[in-house]
Amino acid sequence: MTTRIPQLQRFFYSHYFFGGLRQAIGVLMPALVLAGLFQMYAIGMISAIGAACVAIIDQPGGPRRYGTNGMLAAILLGSLTAFVTGLASSHSLLIWFTVPLLCFVFSMFTVFGKQGGLLGFACLLIMTLTMRVPLAPHEVLEHTLYSFAGGAFYFVYSFAMHRLLWHREEQQALSVALFATADYMAARSRFYDVNSDLEASYRALIRAQADMTDKHQAARDTVLRELPKGHGHADRLRTASLNVFIDMVALLDSLVATHTDYATLRRSLPDSDILVFARDALQKLSMNVARIALNIARDKHVKERNSVKAELRAIEYELEKYRAGGMVERDPEIYALLVQVLRRLRNATRLVDRMAEHISHTPNAELVDMRLEKSLDRFLSRKKWRLGMLTSNLRLDSSHFRYASRVAIAALLAMSLTAALSHVDVLERMVPGLSAHSYWIVLTILVVMKPGFALTRQRNGWRLAGTLIGCVLALVLFNVTQSVNVYLAVLIICCVLGYSLIQVNFMGAAIFNTLFVLLVFHFLSPTTNAVIGERLIDTFVGCSLALLCSYILPWWEHRYMSSLARAAKKANQEFFKAGLRYAELSRAQTAAHTGLDGSRTLSAQDLKDLDDEQHEAEVHWRVARKNMHIAFSNFASAFYRMMDEPIRRQANVPELNNLLIQNHVLASQITSAIPVLAGLVSVPEGIRKSLDAVSLSLSDQEADPPASIETEGELATLAYPLRQMVKASQLIRQEMRGLDAASHDPA
Repeated sequence: MTTRIPQLQRFFYSHYFFGGLRQAIGVLMPALVLAGLFQMYAIGMISAIGAACVAIIDQPGGPRRYGTNGMLAAILLGSLTAFVTGLASSHSLLIWFTVPLLCFVFSMFTVFGKQGGLLGFACLLIMTLTMRVPLAPHEVLEHTLYSFAGGAFYFVYSFAMHRLLWHREEQQALSVALFATADYMAARSRFYDVNSDLEASYRALIRAQADMTDKHQAARDTVLRELPKGHGHADRLRTASLNVFIDMVALLDSLVATHTDYATLRRSLPDSDILVFARDALQKLSMNVARIALNIARDKHVKERNSVKAELRAIEYELEKYRAGGMVERDPEIYALLVQVLRRLRNATRLVDRMAEHISHTPNAELVDMRLEKSLDRFLSRKKWRLGMLTSNLRLDSSHFRYASRVAIAALLAMSLTAALSHVDVLERMVPGLSAHSYWIVLTILVVMKPGFALTRQRNGWRLAGTLIGCVLALVLFNVTQSVNVYLAVLIICCVLGYSLIQVNFMGAAIFNTLFVLLVFHFLSPTTNAVIGERLIDTFVGCSLALLCSYILPWWEHRYMSSLARAAKKANQEFFKAGLRYAELSRAQTAAHTGLDGSRTLSAQDLKDLDDEQHEAEVHWRVARKNMHIAFSNFASAFYRMMDEPIRRQANVPELNNLLIQNHVLASQITSAIPVLAGLVSVPEGIRKSLDAVSLSLSDQEADPPASIETEGELATLAYPLRQMVKASQLIRQEMRGLDAASHDPA
């Protein structure tokens, strides 16, 4: 990206690295203390395993309340899993029944979303690491208690760290969201570059927007969880973070609130410098946002920015030339569009400068938008776990059921394969690791297999490459030095980076996790390096089984695309309705306060009620906009996952691609048009009919838009958005009908 902030610098100041460091310390501490001070190596390892499983839930960038509840659930369910697995470990037939059953049950936890998937994986991890050594019945309870103690220690440690470093976590979540916003702005600037391919630029923009939506929601859930209640130091810090977040969302609105027909713009103004100035201005603003993000992550109060005044004044000069040349009369819509671009760049500049002010001086005790203070909690994500969500998915047409079945079958095949090969003397001599560390194969399957085929195949390649590189690095390290201190330092570094990279770079995480595991086994058995080959072979076998089992009861993305497309359309429809309601009440409010309606004089209480109703409508519109972004992000992410699957498993690609584009166009133009509609004294007939046509098309009814609409004065700024909205809604209706027909066609 053109933000020019080095990726390594962004990573080391992010909550990914900070969270990885916190997790690594919490996991390694029980082992280092018990083994280093008391020589209790076995107990230290068991406690570290219990802590590691709880640490999986303690992911950076999420709601703290869900993390706390998830860690408590991991302690209880993980201890229960360790107890059950320990009892079954000494019985060959019972362990064959227990492991696939637990794999199925905990893989079904994906019905509860990302947090449920993490909890399920944590329990499966403790199951896999418990089955590595058969336990006698009298050892099971002791093993479970040590594991429980390790998990409880990590919970207390994590809770204390969060209480002490809460502001740091807010800053880092906000910084990641700002970096994603800067990347989105850089992707958007390429549309003004006449030398860039529009189709490629659009794909990059959609991916950047989907990623930005996720980062914004994570920041929203972190920053808005605890609002300022007073004027103390902690409340001033919360207010500063909240002000930056509010301006970041406003900046996004200003950017999204237009979808220019860039192809027409390039044809109409192929050699215009105004496109170059707009591109440069957006790129500079992107760099400014990235610098603000870095300063927030570093907790530095430095105001660094690139001024865009030169670009804005150059655009003003070009617009003046176009106006003098008669463009206003000759092509009013293009001129109005260029004026909108200038206005939005000005507004974006103001918001970026204000964000810099929030972090460059002593935090202000007041919010930049006091009206939002009581309604901010409505923007938080809320999830409920119900047993019915689990039982209702116990059917063959459920993607979660199919995924859980695949994992259980793969685990059963892995256990069967290792048991069969362990009885073949020749193969056992050739491949000794298949019996010594057979649980590595099951662990590889659990790490690699995901509900989607494309993601499983992708992680397969990353896991294999990461394991190979990690094994080579371990071999080099063991031959270069025999220093225990060097090994311990590398082990700690690998643990930190393994946790830090798991959400950023899976292959990098696989490299450091492999090196970490090999160092642990080297400490346990320093006389041989055979474990390196065993690790590589077991990983290869596990990846092969995972890929093979991905074809068992597969759930291809195209089966879910229709429902995601409908969800995106419905979210846009709700966004449009909420916007019309907000605009209507805004006009009524303006008329009541200025006396323009002339119908009657409202009392002070009536005016207050009208103001409250208008504010409620505005908040509802903002919430609908957030929901629209999330629905569109889900649709776009699933579409691109489908495009990574085999070609013969891709269905209705042209229709889905058009729906993706038109939903984006519609949402952008709704965001652009509603504030203008809210500022009108009255809605002219042509514009009203156009709005009705959009509403009818989104309701899957025939619509007859007017041939022309009013374009005098300020209404010219509505002409292009309304035409785009009408066109997009009609195309959405057309493509949805084609998609529904294709889904019911047996061919």
